Amino acid sequence: MFEPLVLFDAALRGMVAALLLLAAGLMLRDRPRLPAAQAGALLTLGLVVQVFSSAPNFEQRVSCAAQSPLVGISVANAVLFWLFVRTLFDDDFRWRLWHAVVWALALAVGMLNCSMITGAPEWVTLLLRVLLRAVPLAAALLAVHAALQHWRDDLVEARRRLRVFVLVAGVAYTLLQLGLRLSAPQGRLSDGAALLDMAGLLVIAAGVSWRLLRLASTELFPALARTLPSTDAIAMPAPSSPADDAEDTSPPPLPPPDAAELRLAEALHKLMHRDRAYRSENLTVAALATMLSVPEYRLRRHINQRLGHRNFSAYVNGLRLDEAKAALADPARRDLPVLTIALTSGFQSIGPFNRAFKALTGLTPSEFRKENIADS
Repeated sequence: MFEPLVLFDAALRGMVAALLLLAAGLMLRDRPRLPAAQAGALLTLGLVVQVFSSAPNFEQRVSCAAQSPLVGISVANAVLFWLFVRTLFDDDFRWRLWHAVVWALALAVGMLNCSMITGAPEWVTLLLRVLLRAVPLAAALLAVHAALQHWRDDLVEARRRLRVFVLVAGVAYTLLQLGLRLSAPQGRLSDGAALLDMAGLLVIAAGVSWRLLRLASTELFPALARTLPSTDAIAMPAPSSPADDAEDTSPPPLPPPDAAELRLAEALHKLMHRDRAYRSENLTVAALATMLSVPEYRLRRHINQRLGHRNFSAYVNGLRLDEAKAALADPARRDLPVLTIALTSGFQSIGPFNRAFKALTGLTPSEFRKENIADS
């Protein structure tokens, strides 16, 4: 290998690793219990392993068996990428045991390709090689689905832009790496391909680190607000006093609403509380914006920044559940079937209503009715 190329490759890998460790440190320092921070930190640490284990000199000089755990981690990173995307865009995400099982299976696929296929039947070797390439592709497709899911309902503009970055950069890199590996003899990258691989990862690492710094005080990691400025949209104004400024981690308050926003607030309140537009089947942000004769982006911004909702469906379902709770607690409607109350409130079936009601109150609708009517 030409010496300057070796130095350039090493420098590039060092830069990528530094940026990845920076991102992991930010996430673990400020939101260690947040699923997005946990998944992001695990992914970045896994990518650091991948950065150094995929170096051409390392792959050429270290035996395949010795590389097996590192190859396993690299393959399993695709699963972590998918989970990271899910945690970013699903406000209701919770860790489940099967997430760890899927990651462990991907890890095993990578390890087995190096350490346990010697002397195995040809069909076993072929199957493992197919799985080695299929896992990253499947994870990329799942990440696309997770980023696209509920896109229209997402009220956080900065997060909506982040979806685009994840789709374009993350999936493109996954496909680039897969293509490079498929075209390389025995899956080992040439010097030029390895540099292209690192250049792609550097762009993503730099982009993610920059977005984390800009989003830190607003959408993803609010605890950074005391040290980092941001020009992104602020979620909700929070009251503060001079005595609390040293310890306050809330984003700065929004400016007072102008006349146009006050008109929008009044029109929205009338439409949703007096006319009960939330009862409409499959109500969307676009449909509601049309009813109010305002641009969709203004309505999104108002519901997110002024009313404090990150998801449109959650906003609408909250209004539906408020109506249902009032009906269930009304002694005059004690004989009204729960299904009728659910449908009248705007839910399309009893199953989603029961789940949403239990998640909000901790009680089933029947239990809630029994408790509240007995107390009245």
